[in-house]
Amino acid sequence: MKYLTTDQVRNMWLKFFEEKDHNIEESASLIPNNDPSLLWINAGVAPLKKYFEGSIIPKNPRIVNAQKCLRTNDIDNVGMTARHQTFFEMLGNFSIGDYFRDEIIPWALELLTDDKWFGMNKDKLYFTVYPNDNETFEAWKKIGIDESHIIRTEYNFWEIGEGPCGPCTEIFYDRGKEYGDIDISYIRDDIENDRYIEIWNIVFSQFNSKPGLSRNQYPELPSKNIDTGMGLERTTCIIQDAETNFETDTFLTIMKNIEKLTNIQYTGQMSFKVIADHLRTVVFAVSDGAVLSNEGRGYVLRRLLRRAVKHGKALGIEKPFLYNLIDSVISSMGNYYTYLSDNKNLIVKIIRLEEEKFFETLSQGEKILEEIINTNDSKELSGKQAFTLYDTYGFPLELTVEMALENGFTVDEDGFRLEMKKQKERARSARKNSISMKNQNESFLEFKEQDNFTGYTSLKEDTVILKSFPEGVVLQNTPFYAESGGQVADKGIIIFGEEKYRVIDVNKLPNGQFIHLLENNNLLDGEKVTAVVDEDNRNLTMYNHSATHLLFAALREIIGEHVSQQGSNVSSEAMRFDFNNYNNLDDETLLKIEKLVNDKIKDKIPVVVSEQTVEAAKTMGAIAEFGEKYGDKVRVVNMDYTIDLCGGTHVTNTGFIDKFAIASIESKGSGIYRISGHANKAIENIRKQFVGFHNEMDKLMKKITKILDESRQRGIPLSFEFTRNKKIIGSYQDIINIRQEFAHLTNMARDLDKEYKELLRVKTLENLDEMLVQAIDNKLVLKLENIDKNSLKPLADRLMDKLPNGFVFIANIVGEKITFIAKSNCSLHAGDIVKQAAIITGGNGGGRPDMAQAGGRDTSKINQALEKIKELIR
Repeated sequence: MKYLTTDQVRNMWLKFFEEKDHNIEESASLIPNNDPSLLWINAGVAPLKKYFEGSIIPKNPRIVNAQKCLRTNDIDNVGMTARHQTFFEMLGNFSIGDYFRDEIIPWALELLTDDKWFGMNKDKLYFTVYPNDNETFEAWKKIGIDESHIIRTEYNFWEIGEGPCGPCTEIFYDRGKEYGDIDISYIRDDIENDRYIEIWNIVFSQFNSKPGLSRNQYPELPSKNIDTGMGLERTTCIIQDAETNFETDTFLTIMKNIEKLTNIQYTGQMSFKVIADHLRTVVFAVSDGAVLSNEGRGYVLRRLLRRAVKHGKALGIEKPFLYNLIDSVISSMGNYYTYLSDNKNLIVKIIRLEEEKFFETLSQGEKILEEIINTNDSKELSGKQAFTLYDTYGFPLELTVEMALENGFTVDEDGFRLEMKKQKERARSARKNSISMKNQNESFLEFKEQDNFTGYTSLKEDTVILKSFPEGVVLQNTPFYAESGGQVADKGIIIFGEEKYRVIDVNKLPNGQFIHLLENNNLLDGEKVTAVVDEDNRNLTMYNHSATHLLFAALREIIGEHVSQQGSNVSSEAMRFDFNNYNNLDDETLLKIEKLVNDKIKDKIPVVVSEQTVEAAKTMGAIAEFGEKYGDKVRVVNMDYTIDLCGGTHVTNTGFIDKFAIASIESKGSGIYRISGHANKAIENIRKQFVGFHNEMDKLMKKITKILDESRQRGIPLSFEFTRNKKIIGSYQDIINIRQEFAHLTNMARDLDKEYKELLRVKTLENLDEMLVQAIDNKLVLKLENIDKNSLKPLADRLMDKLPNGFVFIANIVGEKITFIAKSNCSLHAGDIVKQAAIITGGNGGGRPDMAQAGGRDTSKINQALEKIKELIR
């Protein structure tokens, strides 16, 4: 077997299948596009799910790729085993309803054993098949594989939930006795080992899994598929005869640079492996637009980087160092992933800042750990304390144990692992299954006749129904835009004779046709109809869409070129745009962005739309839409200020947008932020978002009016001036002004209420002498009205000060409610007496001998209650 570099193995794979008429699909970003079931792209098939589900049919049903993947379900195993990695590449070849078992099996053997390709020894290969999959068993035999090398195993069936599934066949390479004196029972029993290495899994996706059915009852899929995966690193490890994946060429480049930093020779140490693996992961993820944070995928990256730093400390590195190793990742991977060099400065900046922050965090963690040790008499740190240090402060368990031992403490490591388990369970339950597929719709898949979209130049078409489905119709020519690229579908009607059918939505079928979803569809194939798009709705959508392109360009100019699109949605009512950044944007930055967009609108730039080849578009500097795949020809929207690949509808001149306003910005987690905004007449929709603000301001004004009315009635002078801003919102500055106005009014209402209560308390206490003259034998019973409840207790205290060895009882009536307060510094029990008054007036309460409070509801019996109190205190 000849020696091949990692790049050569990858290129050889792509070239082999390209010669078998496959299209090479570029690796998707590690950040999934419009797939909430995935935190990261974690398998080669993940970005191709739409093809396997049948929601889209690719132009070429034969696809080959080398897909970047990120898995973090077993981080702690990285460095401990020969093959565990968080970042890896999955080589895949796929057939969407084209070739099947009879083609892929001979191809697999050719690629693996032919001297033109990998040149492996056929006798070192073993093949597993599902027990009742006789077709695959015979297919391997047919091309010369001895039966002793074909193993039937129960685990060779690929199935995840409802949807496409099927048997699979795995290919193992025998590395020889030096990697274990074991036999092929280890393959049959699926036991992890270092001798028999799985290098390729071929899935025959031919059945449709359904709940309640056994596997032998699953119906066959209308479109059978091939889905395969070969781990690039483990295959390269075998070809290069390396002991583990970490001794292959791409890893060794990083290892040599770690040696220079540490002056320690690499001999297989775990810390070297962890640093190299985790650094690769963070470099690729950041380059794809991920941001380190405390949640979601950002938290995953932060944890990986901190784990790498911790292993750097184990090698004696006491300062930020990972950013100095980025060149070695680019050197080892940059020949194929050329964009790494373009993003180098950004990657270095983010990783260096994160390292510096973590070293500060480590210092904080050490101080907190010292505090726990100094205030703990049990001589053991609980699992929860150790986990809090780990989870909140990034303090590794090993360091906690080490410091604890130095101070004569132990750590409840079992308790720590229990907390870790709880966290993993929470994370698992928060995510859906990773690669679940939807059911295929056979009638949609089989419909091949093509329609024609005329909506770029026409909003009305006399046309014919090509096909009527229960859900809706496909038209021969349609002016309706189907939802795609973030732009929602057009609205409108389809007219047949005197009947008008409202178009609820327009979607793309697997073969690309536009299906118009209708209410109560009873139209038939071949009927002549008129399709009419709602012009106002289309225009408003265009204004918002073109404004979105200007917004993206403004973000790149003002924040930085690292900003990339992470999703968007454009309709007639609004636009929203998701992008990555280190932190949220302040009001000043948002105002600059909004102004720049409006300046480009005022410049009345002509918008030129053209069809170009992908290469020509890239030469022009065109920017692709997030997650979109493009054919040989692409639609280029050139606004001069920004050039973008986009299939949506746009204005012909930026001046038609008229005006743009940012409505809000919010964090979506993991370093992703969302700007919402409106263009043209849609700006009026911003007011709907601020109905709550205005309602709250109305409540505040009512509260203020009530305070002013009460203060006038009680002769307490208060002054208040405030003018409501009734301006209609038309810009982000107006939104800032409203928020500031609301905050100002809130503070004014609070201060006014505080001032009024203080003046009321002072006024209440001014009349002490008039009240005290009613005392008999140092016992005072008062009936008051409309005294502020917060003034009653201070009043009772002041009266009590004037009555040594006395008793004070106050009944205060406010509306239909009565409050009783009693204070005693004599033998009378305040609690018992106040309770009697409460009972008479239909209330309740009581308290201590020296102080008590109660309430009453029947004001008609207040005098009866007071007479009873006077009787009790005589």
